[in-house]
Amino acid sequence: METKPALVASLVQEFVGNAHGDLNRVKELLAQEPALINATWDWGGGDFETALGAASHMGRKDIANFLLEHGARLDIFAAAMLGNLDIVKAALEAHPNAINTPGPHGIPLIVHAQAGGDQALPVLEYLQSLL
Repeated sequence: METKPALVASLVQEFVGNAHGDLNRVKELLAQEPALINATWDWGGGDFETALGAASHMGRKDIANFLLEHGARLDIFAAAMLGNLDIVKAALEAHPNAINTPGPHGIPLIVHAQAGGDQALPVLEYLQSLL
């Protein structure tokens, strides 16, 4: 594989930071640098977060769906927020302890489901049944 240069750190931080709530800026930055789609930012102490992770714990379905449409890697936290019960069930059946694995900023999986609102209610109820 060809070695590519690292992304500019400030660009990664801006992309992930804006994915918490600014869809227009996320679109602008991704158009500027498509490699940002799966970039991660370390907020400190190994608290790594992707743009999809940011959108997920904030309940920003619009940003999450945009990122997924552009190649972001789906994870259990985004699946929970988006109400993808089949994906969450399959992941937890294969790896039951994942229910206790914290997401970015130490935010639990169940909080991601809560952030998803009505659409994620089946996921929230499923997770509550496991606790």
